[in-house]
Amino acid sequence: MGLMGEGGLWWRAPGLKNPGHGWLARPNSPSFLAVLLRELSGGRGRGAGGGGRRCCCFWWQCGGGGHELEEGRRRRRGWRGQEVGAAALRRELLPRPALHQQVQGKRDYGDMLHMSDTHHDAQTLDKTIANLETELSAARTLQDSFLNGSPVSEEYKASESTGRRKYLMVIGINTAFSSRKRRDSIRNTWMPQGEMRKKLEEEKGIIIRFVIGHSAISGGIVDRAIEAEDKKHGDFMRLDHVEGYLELSGKTRTYFATAVALWDANFYVKVDDDVHVNIATLGNILSKHILKPRVYIGCMKSGPVLSDKDVRYYEPEHWKFGEVGNKYFRHATGQLYAISKDLATYISINKHVLHKYINEDVSLGSWLIGLDVEHIDDRRLCCGTPPDCEWKAQAGNTCAASFDWKCSGICNSVQNIWGVHKKCSEGEKALLTASF
Repeated sequence: MGLMGEGGLWWRAPGLKNPGHGWLARPNSPSFLAVLLRELSGGRGRGAGGGGRRCCCFWWQCGGGGHELEEGRRRRRGWRGQEVGAAALRRELLPRPALHQQVQGKRDYGDMLHMSDTHHDAQTLDKTIANLETELSAARTLQDSFLNGSPVSEEYKASESTGRRKYLMVIGINTAFSSRKRRDSIRNTWMPQGEMRKKLEEEKGIIIRFVIGHSAISGGIVDRAIEAEDKKHGDFMRLDHVEGYLELSGKTRTYFATAVALWDANFYVKVDDDVHVNIATLGNILSKHILKPRVYIGCMKSGPVLSDKDVRYYEPEHWKFGEVGNKYFRHATGQLYAISKDLATYISINKHVLHKYINEDVSLGSWLIGLDVEHIDDRRLCCGTPPDCEWKAQAGNTCAASFDWKCSGICNSVQNIWGVHKKCSEGEKALLTASF
């Protein structure tokens, strides 16, 4: 329970008392930080749900009498729920500048140790609060889906009952209502089916789903067709998104926000449904960067900003990129790219303020350009179709993804993807024996 007094807000915690007072030091003391860290990290003893009293009680949680209760009520009215709570908690709890002010004269060794311990506790607390913010954002994304009537996946239901496990990567295959034949061609080539797909998830930590939203007329014939297809194959990830070619940037944004809420993975991959993928090779490429916090992996390009309305990739906001003839900032080509978990979480948290350009690969690049992100250009993610990928496979440099640049995917992919798979596939054994 908190008490306002000289020097700011004081906190009470049974078992850790200030001599003669029964109160802990102020929030910027090491003893308080130790208690708070134990509280936030789950070491609560007989805490909430344990049949006993919490070891520590915050002013927004605890009741009290007199001026204490009134102070708590006054402060609660100034908050806007849990969304603001984490940020305000950081302001309230992290050490004030006064804690680090320069002291005249020579500090003794004990003072230096005290400062070092406090700084370490503050860093740990900041990381803990950041993790709580991430979990809150993921929960909010799922809540939005529930409120909007979006289907709840079996994966989420299972994760709620068994706890979230860690995956290597989530591969989202961008598809449309009219692309049933493309989906079947992928199921018949590089995407494992049935027990093999389940084994891939459980043993290799790889999730693969076709990603699609819903039609403008909810529950219409195309939505029912997808539901029937999903009932047969169980390989869809439904988004709270209205499908449309001009809405691909919004779909990509929603995909990352939804995927990071459903699965705790190291990487989140987006691939088009007319691209051939070698899953084990892709996993090996990504696993080399698993210890890096913020990575953006793909075939980086910097194409021209097109101001002609009659061309395919016309950019309505071309004036933002400077003079006519300028190029875009470097970004990954849209056929296949991957981002690490921190970046997917960033997109989830900030999805409502991220600007959407007409081209979805440009949009993703713009969301990341101002962040401390490592751009990784790996040309194995954009090989050509045979003979290009075939020659590379024979030379021991198997491609992770193959497509035709001139078609922005495999030309006539329904008819031609089997030929690509036959000549450029890494083979089924590669995936079974892969160790990431």
